[in-house]
Amino acid sequence: MTLEQAKVGQTFTVLHVRGEGALRRRLLDMGILPGTAVTVTGAAPLGDPLELTLRGYTLTLRRADGGLVEVAEGRNRRW
Repeated sequence: MTLEQAKVGQTFTVLHVRGEGALRRRLLDMGILPGTAVTVTGAAPLGDPLELTLRGYTLTLRRADGGLVEVAEGRNRRW
């Protein structure tokens, strides 16, 4: 599953960040790293972008970019 498919209120653990180059690096720099717990706290009226809470801060991410982040439902799951 990817963050692109997430619904508001769900919590996930990041398994893998796909992609290449600058986009992948940007996602990693924002703290979306394997093992990180991510909660979807909101979405824009039309569903894009998503509002995420991770590592003690709030992040807004386009659904298309969320499609590069593989996740498992729940916290602290081992990949």
